[in-house]
Amino acid sequence: MKNQLRILPGAIAVALILIVKAGAAAGEPAKTTAANTLASPESFASIKDPQKRSAAYFAELGKVLTHQRCINCHPSGDVPHQGDSKRLHQPPVSRGPDGHGTETMRCNTCHGNAAFEQGRIPGHPKWQLAPIEMAWEGKTIPQICEQIKDPKRNGNRSVKDLIEHIGDDTLVGWAWHPGYGRTPAPGTQKQAKALVEAWANTGAACPQ
Repeated sequence: MKNQLRILPGAIAVALILIVKAGAAAGEPAKTTAANTLASPESFASIKDPQKRSAAYFAELGKVLTHQRCINCHPSGDVPHQGDSKRLHQPPVSRGPDGHGTETMRCNTCHGNAAFEQGRIPGHPKWQLAPIEMAWEGKTIPQICEQIKDPKRNGNRSVKDLIEHIGDDTLVGWAWHPGYGRTPAPGTQKQAKALVEAWANTGAACPQ
């Protein structure tokens, strides 16, 4: 145990160096383009069938859910991804039993309560991987839709609960303010909330 404790600070130092190098590789600041936007619920008014309009709302929201800012923390395995290229996390880490990492390499070892921009290290008080039940890397938007409605796979949330989770949760909100070198999720969190609310209020239909 004593030997493990002596080694741990060195391991943390190596981890921080690797994170800084990975962050530096991000290069120039990411730019927002027209493709990185969200349509408003009002823009779907021409779709008269409520179910088809509901499905269209979710398809638009799918631009956020399948974006790298979300996919990186909703991986299909136990290793988070990083950057716009969705590369595997460096230093190597694992989900651990609670989504906060393993006993010797917790997420908050490097990820603090706020971003450390000098090292390109993102941060949040609740920084963690999404539960494995909420993993949707590699899934289609219709598959994600069915998954996100299922209380067994969405943290026991109702469809109405998803409005607050996506629209107000500050950890989710990080996706729109990811820091230097990372492309933010499309639109804004407020716009995403409007889409979730419109989707929920029209029957939460899924795209085909």
